[in-house]
Amino acid sequence: MFAYIKGSLEEKNSQYVVIEVMGIGYKIFMGENAIHSLGEIGSTVKVYTHYHVREDEISLYGFKTNEELKMFELLISVSGVGAKSAIIMISNMEPSSFALAVITNDTSKLIKIPGIGAKTAARIILELKDKLKNEQLLENESKENNQNIANNEIVEEAISALQVLGYNKKEIEKVMQNLNLDNLTIEDIIKQGLKYLAKR
Repeated sequence: MFAYIKGSLEEKNSQYVVIEVMGIGYKIFMGENAIHSLGEIGSTVKVYTHYHVREDEISLYGFKTNEELKMFELLISVSGVGAKSAIIMISNMEPSSFALAVITNDTSKLIKIPGIGAKTAARIILELKDKLKNEQLLENESKENNQNIANNEIVEEAISALQVLGYNKKEIEKVMQNLNLDNLTIEDIIKQGLKYLAKR
């Protein structure tokens, strides 16, 4: 419903901010780190938003970047992960690290986050990897399209990680062709890819 909200920052505390737009104050729940990163009261801010509707709740959740928003929407699609847990995860892990943990089955990274146990971490990885596999089957792309950039395992994993965050494979491959991938770790490649994808 709302892609983002841009307006005057009128209030902020540890759980939410209030942004005024044309005389209307929007109460937006955010992670504590994201709230601290916003400007001073009275400054103009832009927050990416998710309109969250449940039987007993209608709320707005806010994020610094579109990638954090995508990470949130992925997390709440996992059975047993609620909005509050997702916000905590985003406050404790960057989208690039999260995507890499999913692709590499690294539950140890996820269980370091407060409130995330081994079962929940395993479920997040399983459900999101299954979702990614289904999307790849639907793409029906030929191997020739991948020859220029899919030349090593690291690049393949970085592409898969960016797909976890909701980006289209063809779009990712175009960006990869413009990157200098020499001597970069998987997470570095993901971060570089996110910078370019955010501009497109």
